[in-house]
Amino acid sequence: MNVLIADDERIVLEGLKHIIDWHHLGFAICDTASNGSDALEKILSLNPDLCLLDIRMPKMTGIEVVQAAVERGYTGKFIILSGVTDFKLAQTAMRYGVDFYLTKPIDEDELEQAVSTVHKLILSEAKNQTFYKEYRDRAKQSILKELLFNTCDYYKLDLADLHLNANIYQVISYENYNQEFFYQTWNFADLMRVTNRDNNTFDLLELDQRKIILLKGDFAISKFENMLAHYQIPPQKGSPFDSVFLVYGQKVSRVQDIYLSYQSVCQLASRRFFCEENQHILGYEDILNHQQQTTKITRNTAPDYAERFLNYIQSHNQTLITETLKELRTFLVSVDTDIEKIKHFLIDLYILIKEKIMQLYPDVDIPFLANASAINLIEGKYYLYEIITFLAEQFDMWLRSVGYSSGENVMDEVLYYIHHNYRENLKLETIASLFGYNSSYLGKIFNKRVGVNFTSYVDQVRIEEAKKLLEQDRMKVYEIAKQVGYSNVDYFHKKFKKYVGTSPAEYRKNLIS
Repeated sequence: MNVLIADDERIVLEGLKHIIDWHHLGFAICDTASNGSDALEKILSLNPDLCLLDIRMPKMTGIEVVQAAVERGYTGKFIILSGVTDFKLAQTAMRYGVDFYLTKPIDEDELEQAVSTVHKLILSEAKNQTFYKEYRDRAKQSILKELLFNTCDYYKLDLADLHLNANIYQVISYENYNQEFFYQTWNFADLMRVTNRDNNTFDLLELDQRKIILLKGDFAISKFENMLAHYQIPPQKGSPFDSVFLVYGQKVSRVQDIYLSYQSVCQLASRRFFCEENQHILGYEDILNHQQQTTKITRNTAPDYAERFLNYIQSHNQTLITETLKELRTFLVSVDTDIEKIKHFLIDLYILIKEKIMQLYPDVDIPFLANASAINLIEGKYYLYEIITFLAEQFDMWLRSVGYSSGENVMDEVLYYIHHNYRENLKLETIASLFGYNSSYLGKIFNKRVGVNFTSYVDQVRIEEAKKLLEQDRMKVYEIAKQVGYSNVDYFHKKFKKYVGTSPAEYRKNLIS
């Protein structure tokens, strides 16, 4: 602990520095002062644990220094030294917070006892303060858990004391993104770029090995939304944002509704298995996409998919394998069952296809994975996309093992791909690469086979689909444009008129009339 000594008599000041063994009593002399004004300035700048002050000093008396220091927030201890015994003066000093009033000449034993008592008092207060803080923290953690589970008595809460008097709240969860390597995640306050003094910005607690954060107020939520903006593009590997997986619930305006935000967080966190590769965020908006989960896995689902994949492998149709894997993933995302059952379904699917290929090609040396290894691999995956990738790699290896495509049906595969992907930004270069062709050569044989170039054919497919949607009279024109692959509605109008002869609105009007 630090002590500041102030006395206007130099010889007394030097004597006070050496009259007792300060170090033995637990103190180090941080500075000295020879007048009241200098003493006050050093008290406020150095914040010593103890101040030993002469009561009579130039510029400011010892009591005036005490009064001014306390008024400015100083919380340390004081020992006042006086040349006279004055009960009223001592009483005044005690009223301002002085702990000991000693008279000169200083008795060594008396000073040592006073300093020792102050040392014990500081330790005791620090211990009580630490205990009180720990008790408050534990109590607040319990209250926060009750808020999340909606089990607390809201009428008994002191919202101001708990810093829960904000106008808006939002619950988020914060955990390690890489589930295989559990390294120390970055501090959330650093990611938010806030100090969170006195937990005014957010509260943090840990539940089920996940950090749960309660954001409080417009400032906190705006800071969080700024942080989310960093995830609009995949974060750089090794950066703070790459280490974090976030789930956030809806915003609520009442303390009584905080549990609703937490419920949506739990619901979303249970669907992390369905995240895309390098996806770091799930938000409450995603819940709306999964509320109507009525699809079921039946006894025939795995055999039906197995038969389709088997046919595509035997016909060397890589395109249909890819399309069906995408379809399978979409189906599983909408299934109303738990993750373990989905994994068991995929294991059944893998084994069914593998055993059928072994029966059809008993003499072909195919590098099959042992069933036990495949089961462990699929069960150990954290994400659905990882399992789909594994199946794609296995199917490609099996396809190559049982022979190669003659190439006679490649154009059919290209046309099939266009009809199922016309909504995407299709380019001849991308298609050519997908089917193993040079784009220039594919363009020539495409034109020869279909009679129009690649771009015109894609436009025709899109316009035909747009006509079907216009006939249904359920969507607006700009929605149809986006649905069939045109992000610019004016460009859609131009293309539609080119191929149909009228505008989309006129086409629909003519149908109605």
